[in-house]
Amino acid sequence: MDKLDELDQALLRELQRDGRRTNRELAAATGVSPSTSLERVRGLRERGVISGFRAEVDLDRIGRPVQALIAVRLRPPSRPRIEAFREWVTGLPETVGVFVVTGGEDFLIHVAVPDNHSLYAFVIDRLTERAEVADVRTSVVYEHIRSAVVEPG
Repeated sequence: MDKLDELDQALLRELQRDGRRTNRELAAATGVSPSTSLERVRGLRERGVISGFRAEVDLDRIGRPVQALIAVRLRPPSRPRIEAFREWVTGLPETVGVFVVTGGEDFLIHVAVPDNHSLYAFVIDRLTERAEVADVRTSVVYEHIRSAVVEPG
């Protein structure tokens, strides 16, 4: 883990709250000069602490209001089968996120679709049609809340 001092942590907090801030605004919010802010953020990017900046999209407003978490178990389990399934499911347009997990399942897939019919079609027509899929359990998401800021450990 990279050693992050108080300024690094403050910069990360502010950028997680709003990654579109200008460097001048970021410097003012953290109490440093713009040149210091720019240098420190550049360093965080070069060290891989900041891996990128993305637009956060409202799934309802883009026509995908129904979200679900789908637990998938593959059989027989093997590294090539798990890696191939991971690559396939990550590339599907319905997929928001993929977790490779331990326990009773091999994957937890977060999907967002237009309606319940689309969710049913995704599970039945896409997932269960694959020979390596042994079991699927679907949980509809009522509400998805994400932390705005993740503090270093």
